[in-house]
Amino acid sequence: MTTRVFGHKSPDTDSTGSPIIWAWYLTEIKGEAATPALLGEPNTEAAFVLDRWNLDKPEIISSVAADTPVVIVDTNNPAELPADINDADIRAIIDHHKLVGGLETKGPIDIRIEPLACTATIMYKMIGSDLARAPEGVKGAMLSCILSDTLEFRSPTTTAEDKAVAHALADELGVDIASYAAEMFAAKSDVSAFSDAELLRMDSKEYAIDGTKFRVSVLETTSPATVLSRKESLMETMPKVASEDGVDQVLLFVVDILNEEATLFVPNDLVSQVAKKSFDADVTGDTVVLPGVVSRKKQIIPNLKV
Repeated sequence: MTTRVFGHKSPDTDSTGSPIIWAWYLTEIKGEAATPALLGEPNTEAAFVLDRWNLDKPEIISSVAADTPVVIVDTNNPAELPADINDADIRAIIDHHKLVGGLETKGPIDIRIEPLACTATIMYKMIGSDLARAPEGVKGAMLSCILSDTLEFRSPTTTAEDKAVAHALADELGVDIASYAAEMFAAKSDVSAFSDAELLRMDSKEYAIDGTKFRVSVLETTSPATVLSRKESLMETMPKVASEDGVDQVLLFVVDILNEEATLFVPNDLVSQVAKKSFDADVTGDTVVLPGVVSRKKQIIPNLKV
């Protein structure tokens, strides 16, 4: 039976590229039939990466049949996976996030979780010398994942290993990192085709604090004014998205990649309280700028308080 390889819902570049990388490795190197999949439409940056490296967009799925062999990448959180994930035959997990718990396997499995900025960096290490056999597209996807997750090494999640792998791949591919990252971020910043609800869900994760459920949305952009110009309609849409998704509040952080800061939308007293308690921010209007905050994983989620 063919193994499905997929990452989290609302797939970003890492959750789009890493399934492609690992499905190639399983099929071509390990001799195990595998195919990548996505749990939703890829974001604009991920779509750019697929086009740039001539990669086919993986099939979009919302569920997995019972006993289907799967490899989970770039997450280990059941909330970010199909509701029927525990009916599948989970064979492996490759991730760089904290261990959440809640997944159930049918037997012992391979798990590799490392404190690196990107799943693709872990895969680079796991594939080792066999990467020499990889097509250019697989290596391009790997480089793209790392540049995306590290915000071209601006994110505090970046490690020396992430940097070294990215530079090695860029040298081999003949890619100028600064120029290519700028193209990626420009693609990520073009959100004109998306509705407010789609923007709020595009790069988001559910997180609960003391019984309060949040959808923590992050929009990374080199053109924050484009998103900020839609502030009123985005804030009007937040209650509807929260209700539909079964959370109490949407938190929207607009990350300015170049200036390395985030703007948090403050639609009500609850979010104002979160901003004050979490980031010691003095809120005077319906937005607040958080200097130096760019990483949801390392700077936003760990600090959230209500």
